[in-house]
Amino acid sequence: MSEVMEKIKQAKVEYKSEVKPTWCPGCGDYGVLAAFIRALGELKIPTHKLSIVSGIGCSSRFPHFVRGYNLHTVHGRALPVALGVKIANPELEVFVVGGDGDGFAIGGGHIPHIARRNPDIVYIILDNAIYGLTKGQVSPTSTLTMTTTTTPYGALEMPINPVMLLLAYGATFVARGFSSNTKQLTQLIIEATKHKGFAAVHVISPCPTFNMEITFDFVRERVVEIPPEHDPTNKLKAFELAMSQDKIYTGIFYREERPTFEDNLQKIVSKFDGVIDESVKKERLEKLFDQFA
Repeated sequence: MSEVMEKIKQAKVEYKSEVKPTWCPGCGDYGVLAAFIRALGELKIPTHKLSIVSGIGCSSRFPHFVRGYNLHTVHGRALPVALGVKIANPELEVFVVGGDGDGFAIGGGHIPHIARRNPDIVYIILDNAIYGLTKGQVSPTSTLTMTTTTTPYGALEMPINPVMLLLAYGATFVARGFSSNTKQLTQLIIEATKHKGFAAVHVISPCPTFNMEITFDFVRERVVEIPPEHDPTNKLKAFELAMSQDKIYTGIFYREERPTFEDNLQKIVSKFDGVIDESVKKERLEKLFDQFA
């Protein structure tokens, strides 16, 4: 067995839970899960320092399939919950996994504020351009004129561009992958995890059951890796790549360094040194925790 295959096998043993994925056969989310498991294996993150937070949707089943301190929360609210997890325990590697509907419809109002706060978390968006869990309705990224159960005469709204939104909101790391290119996607997740700040990875993950327009073949014909000479600190160029009408670029669009939310929060907390009696604080916390024992 090759060294690469041995690493993949070991990562599965270490990180895959006993719960089997419940996605439809051929779902792109299987590829994202495989890439995520491989990335964890390369990063060697202990499971007790891993937290995966999700909302509602096909992709939001993710936390059940990976070992860690995971939370399957409510529709559209994964990002604020993840922020709370990171603040409570900055030592955890926090990942948010969600879909295009969960993230850009009901949860869309959270993204700009997470981006400007810049917490050190990774947001993986599995975009199938459809509401799959509820059996096929248009989502914010569905193509114009798409016919579904809620749009029998075709969708009227233009689809949003997730990469452009993330760039405009100020995410400090923005990348895009394709679920069938697990090798590239693994590296993108690794780079996003190493980045200190809010890292967003948009993943095109086709739904073969309910989306007959954005198929694997459709994406393969258009997907192109970002040229190696691209400067990821050039935001204008990142926008230019994201706005392409005939090509779907994958890779790292943009990356910048700036203080994280935890860094800035610690500066505030440090001003209270000596003001709060630690013994009293501990006693109050223990009483609170006892209510849930």
